[in-house]
Amino acid sequence: MLRLLTIVFLLFSFALKAQVTQEIFESFKLQERRDVSYYFPEDYDAENKYPLIIVLDGEYLFDQVVATSKFYSEFHGMPKSIVVGIHQSEKSIRLDDCEYEEDGLPAPKAKKFFEFLGMELIPYLDLNYSTVPFKMVVGYDITANFQNYWLFKENSLFNAYINISPTLAPEMENRVPSRLGAFDKEIFYQLIVEKDKSKYTDRILEMDKAIKAIDKESLHYYFDEYDGADHVSIATYGMGKAFDNIFGMFKPISPKEYKNNLLTYDGGVFEYLQNKYDNIQELFRISRRVELNDLMAVYAGIRKKEDFDSLKPLSDLCKKEFPTTMLGFYFEAEYYEQTGDPQKALRTFEKAFGMDEIDFLTKEMALEKIDALKADFGY
Repeated sequence: MLRLLTIVFLLFSFALKAQVTQEIFESFKLQERRDVSYYFPEDYDAENKYPLIIVLDGEYLFDQVVATSKFYSEFHGMPKSIVVGIHQSEKSIRLDDCEYEEDGLPAPKAKKFFEFLGMELIPYLDLNYSTVPFKMVVGYDITANFQNYWLFKENSLFNAYINISPTLAPEMENRVPSRLGAFDKEIFYQLIVEKDKSKYTDRILEMDKAIKAIDKESLHYYFDEYDGADHVSIATYGMGKAFDNIFGMFKPISPKEYKNNLLTYDGGVFEYLQNKYDNIQELFRISRRVELNDLMAVYAGIRKKEDFDSLKPLSDLCKKEFPTTMLGFYFEAEYYEQTGDPQKALRTFEKAFGMDEIDFLTKEMALEKIDALKADFGY
């Protein structure tokens, strides 16, 4: 049975009061105790659900991943997440944890470490904390190579991989593309490398070329090479961009997304919004309130594309999400106005006038619409 020993310390971050704990985890698989750090959002609530981020090389990468997670979740770039760091620096234990044989497969101790994470630690976290199925793993150097072994399983334990300057095991440049091409589930794979040439560079670039050749909508692959970085400094490069890539769909609609995606979408404008939030629900298993920013972006897109049929479902959604404001009735009134029912438009603008102002919508704007419609009727 899994046993957690003494909690070593509990502290709160200065900026967000985020809870960080470090615990000693006694592993049956490893037959040893391992230090593990946990980060929980400051407003962690068991009624909510959180993605899980596993960080190898925890002494070096945990704080960086926590800082990035806090920043992106605070500014709506990703869902609030639980971050878990595995300590591996003492006595260079990371080399034993991630050692591979001449055939490129895990050595005996590495197999036990693989089982410790997949069969002990992560099940413990899923059982005791409010997690969603979406999981991400972060590794650097030899631990970046090690994380690829989860791709060898029939069902990948992780949905997202951040692979920083991997020291590739033999045949990994062929095995990783082969396995990524075999999955039907959504997989995010981020490869971050330095420009400085190393003995692994040619094989990494070969792997990059092979992954880019995979034509599969379920695979989201990103390759970032940083000029000026070496094998040491690369660990601090690109983390934010990786999070941006992996959690991009969770972000509010940006000007770039509005221009390149929403306005070019073949279906209705409101359908684009529906699909965006349906995809978030399907991938992250998180139901989130529709952002006011996104409602306004859709409204702008409706006017730009003259897709006035989308105004009605947009108004219904606004009444649900912002029931005390004039948003829903104003958009509904515009729907009637644009589809040839001015009497309903007039009555609905009058309803909007009695609600709270929001964003750019003011009572003055509603009154101008009312006066214009009354003039048309000769009132």
